[in-house]
Amino acid sequence: MRWLVVLLALICLMPIHVTATDMFRLGPGDTVRVTVFGEENLSGTFSLDSDGRLAMPLLGPVTLGGLSLKEAEESLVSRLADGWLRQPNVALEVTTHRPFYILGEVQKPGAYPWASGLSVMGAVALGGGFTYRADEDDISIRRDDAKVRRVSLTMPVQPGDIIHVHQRFF
Repeated sequence: MRWLVVLLALICLMPIHVTATDMFRLGPGDTVRVTVFGEENLSGTFSLDSDGRLAMPLLGPVTLGGLSLKEAEESLVSRLADGWLRQPNVALEVTTHRPFYILGEVQKPGAYPWASGLSVMGAVALGGGFTYRADEDDISIRRDDAKVRRVSLTMPVQPGDIIHVHQRFF
């Protein structure tokens, strides 16, 4: 019984590992490299349009916006297997992520390139740091799902995020 308690305590101490790529969803402005193994004419680099669609040879527009990379690969495999190829093997890689935006009380508000592992604090640093009017405890973020959330400085930033540093009122 004692070993069970020790085992449960150790399990509780294990960190939950969720990477940025696990949370990443494709969206408008992302550029992806699609490799259809054995079919070089179908492979290439494509950008998602404003509706999150990718225009591919034979398939036409395929909606991938909002999907993870794994889900997008499965969607392409399904479409290619539907009358075009037998057992298609597809690999998908993001070559260029859409930018994130930082607005409000930072020195240089604007669009910045996203990088894996970027936190809200890193985004503020890219924006030149807080202005003297910034409320460092009142930062919100809008994601693709259009929900506005209050965030901490350690929260990871995703491509397409809109971060707003609010003004402090004395």
